[in-house]
Amino acid sequence: MKKFVTLVALATVASAPVAAFAETTQVREATEETAAAPVALNAGKMLYAADGFRVASIYRVSAEGNPQVILNGRLVTVPASSLSDVGGKVTTSLSKKELAAAK
Repeated sequence: MKKFVTLVALATVASAPVAAFAETTQVREATEETAAAPVALNAGKMLYAADGFRVASIYRVSAEGNPQVILNGRLVTVPASSLSDVGGKVTTSLSKKELAAAK
């Protein structure tokens, strides 16, 4: 009987990490689905960096759906995959410095 109790206890402990892993996977998938929602883009809308600072006003939106901004006198295309809607603001995961360095 003692062995049976030990086996049940081990089986319970062994299944706990699997359940925790399943929960984190579900949370991650739900987050990815939320992040995959398209962002409404149009010329004139302000583009913000992830830290909340303004990057630039969107000059135009390319045919592929990538916003283009003018930084340091250059037209820079921001990848649409880096965009999200944070509190009604178009936000990129890239910093202003990273965008300015893009070619």
